[in-house]
Amino acid sequence: MIAVKNEGIIIEKTELEFENKGVLNPACIQIDGITHMFYRAVSQNNVSSIGYCQLQNDKVVKRLTKPILCPEYDYEKRGVEDPRITLLEGTYYLFYTAYDGKNALIAYATSKDLTHFAKQGLISPKISYQEAGDNFRESKVIDKYTTFETIYKESAGEDILLFEKDASLFPQKFNNKFALIHRVLPGIQIVYFDSFSEFTEDHWRDHLKNLDDFIVLDPLFWFESHNIGGGCPPIETKDGWLFIYHGVENSPRGKIYHATAALLDLKNPLKVLGRLTEPLFSPEADWEKKGVVNNVVFPTGAVVQDKRLYIYYGAADKLIAAKSVDLDELLAELKKAPYDSTNKSK
Repeated sequence: MIAVKNEGIIIEKTELEFENKGVLNPACIQIDGITHMFYRAVSQNNVSSIGYCQLQNDKVVKRLTKPILCPEYDYEKRGVEDPRITLLEGTYYLFYTAYDGKNALIAYATSKDLTHFAKQGLISPKISYQEAGDNFRESKVIDKYTTFETIYKESAGEDILLFEKDASLFPQKFNNKFALIHRVLPGIQIVYFDSFSEFTEDHWRDHLKNLDDFIVLDPLFWFESHNIGGGCPPIETKDGWLFIYHGVENSPRGKIYHATAALLDLKNPLKVLGRLTEPLFSPEADWEKKGVVNNVVFPTGAVVQDKRLYIYYGAADKLIAAKSVDLDELLAELKKAPYDSTNKSK
């Protein structure tokens, strides 16, 4: 077993109007010993914005009293949610979920200084689940992909768009192409592209028709029985890309969210080198088991410091906490669990 250290609660909600219901699911990046945290802040009227604070040795040294990003457009009028951040070629890319009250889509903003962010708009397709399902049926994806089409159409209506969340960017290009992790339920995929301007609906239709070629992970283990989703942006290590993600378990108590990890090939991240067969950590503390949404640990940000990996996560959708592991120990465990391209443990 991997020794996981509980680093405790990092930040909680305040009385400020934009974050008086909860804070959760932060993006983190470390620059010159300072961890910059961009977190989802939820108001009492259930509208999310993105707050900002700075950490040094996991202690808050600066925290803004106003959000750094707020809903501005119709496509995000009910929330800008669950950010992930990556530095690539001198630009910080902050991806977030844009929620309009019905549809959840991927949007992003860019910055050169971590202070001023320019929204760049939506990049995920405005394709109905019906049309996405037709694309799935042209692909070789497992039946569970079309099962989620049925679930969303029945719960939200025939005009519901394909839900897209949990997006993050690799911090390097592959064959001069960007690589974006995204999530079409129930698995995790990668889409490659030369420019963000390529994200037209036709581009996405072609991607969905060949989705089986771009699936990096599908649910496999007991703690992933409902679905999996992207967590922290991939971290480059000597052994491969370390990818922290979440698995959702269907249980008699309802859904339980777990944190877990995979190791991806440095040159071809669609090749999985190892994958934990048990959760890295699960809801155990009272504040992870009880909150706005019970039984949730949702990792979204990570930094490496002094050979330890610090994982920041939303707990029960109400506060932000952290856990740490010895990086070499985690990598050694992942290398013990080799994996093949058919998504079955060897």
